[in-house]
Amino acid sequence: MKTVLCYGDSNTYGYDPATGGRYDADTRWPCVLGRILGDGYEVVEEGCNGRTTVFDDPDDDWKIGLDYIKGIVCSHRPVDILVIMLGSNDMKICYGASCEEIAEGMRAVVKAAVDTLVYKQKYAPEVIIVSPPEITEDVINGPFAGSFDEACCEKSKHLAKYYLNVASDLGVGFLNAAEYIRPSKEDGLHLTADAHKVLAEAVASMIVS
Repeated sequence: MKTVLCYGDSNTYGYDPATGGRYDADTRWPCVLGRILGDGYEVVEEGCNGRTTVFDDPDDDWKIGLDYIKGIVCSHRPVDILVIMLGSNDMKICYGASCEEIAEGMRAVVKAAVDTLVYKQKYAPEVIIVSPPEITEDVINGPFAGSFDEACCEKSKHLAKYYLNVASDLGVGFLNAAEYIRPSKEDGLHLTADAHKVLAEAVASMIVS
């Protein structure tokens, strides 16, 4: 049995942009991934609304992905495959972070997870960095308008190439979610139910390839 740990933000948690609630287990992409992979895999969901790579939320100081990754991977070890999709929240106006800085945040999260697992379980997991879908200008008139602006949307179009460089440097897998999915019209940030399904299929194709 291989354990697949999905570590991410609200789009891994399953935030529903239409209701502000959470999609059910029939919809959330890690759950769909588990059904696609079938017997021989256990898929673990570890999504948190607002989670960043390394940036400190001014309202919630417990959303830094780097701070929690070591404990989470140890809670679920042995971890054979680690799928990390972070970066959307790092685009927020309040952080003023560049794509380079966000990518370095992702590098730090991956290295912390791998180093911890090598020490604790004596082997490294397979890692897949997922660059999140682009943030669209629908966000500007949606419920998250105060957190994102046009510059954030533009920045999100360029993150994938920086994540690809990090993945290449670290020798891990890379998936550009923007090639497969777009966020909802409701808020320009979170995924539709259909997008969850498509994302699960894309991740599954990397795992079983």
